[in-house]
Amino acid sequence: MIFNELRRHGRLAAKRHPMYEENLAGKIISYVMAAGWAGYLILFGTILASSFTNMVPNWEPYHVMNGIALIFILALDFLLRIPFQKTPTQEVKPYLLLPVKKKRIIDFLLLRSGLSLFNLFWLFLFVPFSFLTITKFFGVLGVISYLIGIWLIILINNYWYLLCRTLINERIWWILLPVAFYGGITFLLIIPDSPVSSFLIDLGDRYMEGNILYFMGTIFIIAILWWINRRVISCLIYVELAKTNDSKIKHVSDYKFFERYGEVGEYMRLELKMLLRNRSCKGLLRNTFVLILMFSCVLSFSNLYDGGFMPTIIAIYNFSVFGMIILIRTMSFEGNYLDGMMSRKGSILSLLRAKYYVYSIGEIIPFTLMIPAIIMNKLTLLGAFSWFFYTIGFIYFCNLQLVVYNKQTIPLNEKVTTRQSNGGIQIIISLCAFGVPLLLYSALNALFGETIAYITLLIIGLGFILASPYWIKNIYQRFMKRRYENMEGFRNSRQ
Repeated sequence: MIFNELRRHGRLAAKRHPMYEENLAGKIISYVMAAGWAGYLILFGTILASSFTNMVPNWEPYHVMNGIALIFILALDFLLRIPFQKTPTQEVKPYLLLPVKKKRIIDFLLLRSGLSLFNLFWLFLFVPFSFLTITKFFGVLGVISYLIGIWLIILINNYWYLLCRTLINERIWWILLPVAFYGGITFLLIIPDSPVSSFLIDLGDRYMEGNILYFMGTIFIIAILWWINRRVISCLIYVELAKTNDSKIKHVSDYKFFERYGEVGEYMRLELKMLLRNRSCKGLLRNTFVLILMFSCVLSFSNLYDGGFMPTIIAIYNFSVFGMIILIRTMSFEGNYLDGMMSRKGSILSLLRAKYYVYSIGEIIPFTLMIPAIIMNKLTLLGAFSWFFYTIGFIYFCNLQLVVYNKQTIPLNEKVTTRQSNGGIQIIISLCAFGVPLLLYSALNALFGETIAYITLLIIGLGFILASPYWIKNIYQRFMKRRYENMEGFRNSRQ
């Protein structure tokens, strides 16, 4: 009964969400795009069925999938969850006044995470692959049994991701946990007669045979991860509600050098203080830096992403990740204190200019971290400059459009006990800001060559940068027309 009631409350909260209409449109578009990716996975599953036969003639294709490819698919699944799956949240305070156990609320969070449609997405790859490779040996029942086993493994990956993401949000050093886990397994796979590969092959065979002991063992691992997640989330909920981890500021930076830039400088100082002193903002900034550092190191010092468009994809991601993770939330953090800012004429315009300057300067970070890739000829200097200015120009132009539509307040310090947020429109803007330049570069490169493509992107970026005073003012004017509607949404979504 409590699970059904909490689920009903979640649906009602989504309908009463200040950005319900915008998120609904964004979700529809995201479902269409997900359907397109599902088609690609079906195609890949069909191709892999024959490719694995030619790749390893002495093995059956499903042995190659289980013994080698599966761990890389799980690692990719873990990475894809970072931008698309948030840690589950629930507004706990109202329920603590009722005769409801806190553990039941946490169990609901974990159950909601396990029943997410994201956990079924990889079946679009495994279903055609299984029917083409397993049916002739184990029949249809063997295929169904195998797919159930794969779904259980993906559930393990889901709860493993949830645990790692929750810990990383608290302490950045926990990122070493998934890196060591997937890196260690990958290392064990490449050694001759790998015990990990043999175990995974045997696990897949037992799934096809419907061995109940292996299914029970898999469910037991899920139960262990469930219990660990419950304990961790319970501790974090207690900390947030009791405010027991309020840390003392050992050093206060006033950033006095911003005083020379007038009101815009004051808001630049406010932006830096918000990013560096509040838990939610600081966690986003920290995760962004780690992603940029990780992908830059992989691009520079390994051969994993050499060749093709992969260096270009990594470059686009590194430069645009600030906007995709932080800038699309513009005004949502300010929703905590927007009423005070609205009391001064033109303060929002100064805030927008300050944000644009701060994050434009922040692009120096990914540019600097990719210098080793430029030195090692993984990325051209012209390409780095092109993506640098294109991001500051066009991509930031796209990200800042959400100033007009964001009207949900994001708490500055709570992470687990906050309301669940629906970010359909943010996801769409992020995907467009990432996908459009990739498609544009691919088309220009195919038609005119790499140099012309980079020069064109550089010109487009510089054009949007030079026009930034005009489109920032346009965003400000459109926001002011909707200010009462947006402010009502910010007030209603505060905690």
